[in-house]
Amino acid sequence: MQTMQKSNRQLWKQFLAIAQPYFFPLEPQRSASIFLGLLVLLIMFLFAAMFILVSGFTFGLQALFPNAFDSVTEGLVKAITGIINSPLSLVVAAMLIIPLTALLIFRRYLLPRWQPWALLSLLLLLSLSVSGLNVIISYVSRFFQNALVAKDQPEFWRFLFVYAGVFVVGTPVVVIYRFVRSKLSIYWREWLTYNYLDRYFHNRSYYDINASKKIDNPDQRISEDIRSFTGNTLGYLLLILGEAIDLVAFTGVLLSISTPLTVTLIVYAFFGTTLTILIGRPLIRLNFNQLRREADFRYGLVHVRDNAESIAFYQGEEQESQQVRGRFGDVFRNFNLLIGWQRNLEFFTTGYNYFVIILPALVVAPMYFAGKIDFGAISQANFAFAQVLAAFSVIVNQFEDLSGFIAGINRLSSFADELEPTKQLKEGQTLIDTVEDSCLALEHVTLQTPNYERTLVQDLSVALQPGQGLVIIGHSGAGKSSILRAIAGLWSAGSGKIIRPKPEEMLFLPQRPYMILGTLRAQLLYPNTPSDTPDAELQKALELVNLAELPERLGGFDVDLDWGDVLSLGEQQRLAIARLLLTSPPFAILDEATSALDLKNEQLVYERIQSTASTFVSVGHRPSLLQYHQHVLELTGDTTWRLVPSKDYQLTAENFT
Repeated sequence: MQTMQKSNRQLWKQFLAIAQPYFFPLEPQRSASIFLGLLVLLIMFLFAAMFILVSGFTFGLQALFPNAFDSVTEGLVKAITGIINSPLSLVVAAMLIIPLTALLIFRRYLLPRWQPWALLSLLLLLSLSVSGLNVIISYVSRFFQNALVAKDQPEFWRFLFVYAGVFVVGTPVVVIYRFVRSKLSIYWREWLTYNYLDRYFHNRSYYDINASKKIDNPDQRISEDIRSFTGNTLGYLLLILGEAIDLVAFTGVLLSISTPLTVTLIVYAFFGTTLTILIGRPLIRLNFNQLRREADFRYGLVHVRDNAESIAFYQGEEQESQQVRGRFGDVFRNFNLLIGWQRNLEFFTTGYNYFVIILPALVVAPMYFAGKIDFGAISQANFAFAQVLAAFSVIVNQFEDLSGFIAGINRLSSFADELEPTKQLKEGQTLIDTVEDSCLALEHVTLQTPNYERTLVQDLSVALQPGQGLVIIGHSGAGKSSILRAIAGLWSAGSGKIIRPKPEEMLFLPQRPYMILGTLRAQLLYPNTPSDTPDAELQKALELVNLAELPERLGGFDVDLDWGDVLSLGEQQRLAIARLLLTSPPFAILDEATSALDLKNEQLVYERIQSTASTFVSVGHRPSLLQYHQHVLELTGDTTWRLVPSKDYQLTAENFT
């Protein structure tokens, strides 16, 4: 029991950490308590405001149509007048004054978030209106059926028109209520999505998450889990509020009809809720696993689509089919377990809900036969019983959806934790110190893999003067690309110091260029070339890398294509070089960025780079690269290295393998 309570508290904290910032910042002390208190005060204020609105509406109609209004409402004016003339009027006044005072106290935090609070206030007000209409319908239905039993035609027609009037008023209220709910949900989703995206791209968290593999399918968590979270949170908030109102209102109705029926209902609901929690608890874990495995299956299919040509060349259809089938097998097996537990739960909940139809009649029918209540009271009791039972049975009726909602909270919370990691170094672990300057140098750098399991290079020192080039060579796996990752700040496990320019002064070109989603113009301007660059300049950059015909061949600079499929790897590499020429960075870092080019195009590219970038570092295997660089850094693969001038470097078959 203690473990369950601890788990529930943790879940509640996770939920608030995700939900609260849209409405109230997390910075003030005890911000969660303040936020929940403000929410309660808002509901109190809306109750008081609703009472004032109903009172004004009632007195207005009573003044305009006194006879007809009194015959329909049967003492509504008297009840409202009684509340106004009693101490309860002070309670209503307090319910207005206290929330307004809280608004003044916390206005610094609330005014910047006026839109979500305004939409939430309107939504809750409409929710109260819907609940109020339900209470009115229960009474009108009772009078309507009593008129039928008594064959009182004037009374029948009077309440028939009242019935119709309630539906005329209720229709726009319900429609607007659903519209405002959807509106708040999409605005909340927009804010939360941008919040997660900002953190996802901040400090290259997307790279760290992908490298650590601790979080599966971040794309699904941002796109689908956030959508589900905002919609479900509003749904449950309104459900709980509506059920609470129904509980208060219809319990009074039930008590006026039968106290034994009210007691029976409470016992029945408690019994049902307890059993539902015990039977359905495994659904939370199964829903969590189902979300993950569905996303893994979808990713497997996307992976095949993105690598269709490579798979076709390898004739790897059988292996890829097995890979996708295996992922779907995980989906299938977990779903089988999921529907099995859903079946077990539904055996109970279905019978539980069916028996509700019989239970009120068992208690109320003897009272009717004894002449203690009228016929209309039976239908009203059934309606009120169903409303109160629904309020008590929220967990019973919503447990399957609730288990999926809890799984979504866990996924978003764990994702948020990884977006803001607190790097805890173990004993003996250190980080490479990084200093920004106008040069590029490594001083006594020992580089390790991010998990500190392997040392790639030890005590490396190298410095480049402006206008110089360095080529890094070595066996595959020796750590060539890892040094570039360290220079870029992607890897920092190790010791020593890296002196490097500002990130915006460097451009990294990987072996397989990144082709963005967008136009040819966007490809060339990526990542930070001014968007107003003239077409003539773009054309000149393409000419310099032998791609002058590209715009004409593909439809101009503003054509939007899947560039990874349209262009060959060599064309992609030359397009990336064109980006570099347009960006003109002082420092260029190339990780086998010309490996797909012929020697003539490679020479052309490096001549352009030498005329553009003052300092550049290359990783490669080709002997032809030596002539474009002043220094050679050779990695042996056993953490040792040597740095020699390229003109003195004796190229052997072992140097480039």
